[in-house]
Amino acid sequence: MAELVFFSGTMDCGKSTLALQMDHNHRARGRGGVRFSRNDRAGESRISSRLGLQTDAVEVLDSTDFWDEVMRRRTQGQRVDYLICDEAQFYSPAQVEQLAKVVDEIDVDVFAFGITADFRTRLFPGSQRLIELADRVQVLQVEALCWCGRRATHNARTVDGVMVTEGAQVVVGDVDMAGPAATAAADHIPVVGYETLCRRHYMRRVTAHGAALMAGQDQLLPFDVDACLWRGSGAF
Repeated sequence: MAELVFFSGTMDCGKSTLALQMDHNHRARGRGGVRFSRNDRAGESRISSRLGLQTDAVEVLDSTDFWDEVMRRRTQGQRVDYLICDEAQFYSPAQVEQLAKVVDEIDVDVFAFGITADFRTRLFPGSQRLIELADRVQVLQVEALCWCGRRATHNARTVDGVMVTEGAQVVVGDVDMAGPAATAAADHIPVVGYETLCRRHYMRRVTAHGAALMAGQDQLLPFDVDACLWRGSGAF
């Protein structure tokens, strides 16, 4: 029987890598599928992994209807046995319900991959609906790491290296930056970045950049000090 499966985790835990591997495995067994993604780091209509793997995909728009997407392809004679849905946190709740309908009504497997919570630790609407409707929710076992070496559990947004907890839920940023190296360039345009943190350093708002600054100023690292009281944490 077909299933709706939601593979979730923080950034850097291998969601897109697994999506590409699953697509490869199913195609190797003669199954036909369609890859979908939205707001991928490599650009429109792509699924990309930080390991360097990437392939083409159908870009999900606000107007995308997954039921129509599958039925149109089947009407044209294309075999559709499964869907790979990357960056599923950006899908609307209505689109997630369409995916559930595809599973239940025409027996198509749906493998969705996405981040559960945003930089404010609030559920993305698409992820929330997937948790509510999925046959299975699997947390990926590859652990992303905080700068301190602990398991990362939260996604943090930074502006010029300082962690922020307010702003629009979806903002494109640099996921590979450890610090605001480009801050001084381009007329001081704020540099938006993302990194994964353990709960301790997320709550204290200490990013890799902030920890490096504190160490360079001969200040105690946040093992013995409330780093939220440090001005670089953004709490002031």
